[in-house]
Amino acid sequence: MMSFSRFLAPARLPRLSSRWFAISALGASLALPAAGPVHAADAYPSRPVKVVVNFAAGGPADVLARVLAEKLHPMLKQPFVVDNKPGSGGNIGAAAVAKSDPDGYTLLITVDSPLTVSPGVYPSMPFEQEELRPVMLLGTSGMAVAAQPALGAATMKELVAKGKSQTLAFSSAGNGSPGHLASAMLARSTGAQVNHIPYRGNAPAVTALLSGEVQAGILALPGLLPHFKSGRLKPLAVTGARRSPLLPEVPTTAEAGFPEMSLELFYLVMAPARTPDAVVSQLQQALTKAMAEPDVRTRLVSLDFEPAGVTGPAVAERIARTRDAYGKIIKASGMKAE
Repeated sequence: MMSFSRFLAPARLPRLSSRWFAISALGASLALPAAGPVHAADAYPSRPVKVVVNFAAGGPADVLARVLAEKLHPMLKQPFVVDNKPGSGGNIGAAAVAKSDPDGYTLLITVDSPLTVSPGVYPSMPFEQEELRPVMLLGTSGMAVAAQPALGAATMKELVAKGKSQTLAFSSAGNGSPGHLASAMLARSTGAQVNHIPYRGNAPAVTALLSGEVQAGILALPGLLPHFKSGRLKPLAVTGARRSPLLPEVPTTAEAGFPEMSLELFYLVMAPARTPDAVVSQLQQALTKAMAEPDVRTRLVSLDFEPAGVTGPAVAERIARTRDAYGKIIKASGMKAE
């Protein structure tokens, strides 16, 4: 049995820590100085900035983008307009930003999966990783294994037992999403029969679970929290290395006996690769200030989002390390985009 923790434990973003990972080839390429005139930032921004979210509205990346856009508008004196471009596990929106003008007026807020999972799952990608450069690693959040109460599974072991006697439909935020990866590993390591159903983001995947279209899902925790509290969905485990402070009674997957499923999501602001350094620096300063606002931190922590606000080469290193670790797992599991 292959374990997520075997590959990812050294790469976990420490809680508001400065310890990072060794430089990789991708890290070096993503961290290359941008070409273009530095004076492009002199009047930046002089018009509205488009913030592409590559998943459906209502999901955690979308919520994060809208919280930050509201703060950036008064700071930089221009609207930051959120534009949802879901599909293909986040690849469609990421490609749109990668191919846009490198002037700071088109940004991407995304979970890590288009850069870390998709390269190993899709036979071809609509963009090259080197076409995007990191602006900031905003922070991390966990995922949760959720089930319909009607399924009658109160623990992970009971869920696996159900999956050995019948095929269970699992929703995820899309092909190549971390939830897709986790469900594939659950099936491979336990023999449970899992029918993966991809959606165009976390929010529609949660809706499918609530409606009974699927029986279980491994999804970003923020979108599941209200439904856990209402009793409409049953939390079986969280996938992070620690229990969520918002669900202290719910075990981690490792505590539940499934250490191979330990993983977390991280959220990024990205820009086209040749965006001038001066523009990126200005965005980093504004984002750092926005993330430090008490109401922003309170809002994000209430969604089980752990702010980080990391910039520089460490972000590219994190992306590369996670991509390489996931690639080994994907290869071993034979997982492909359906």
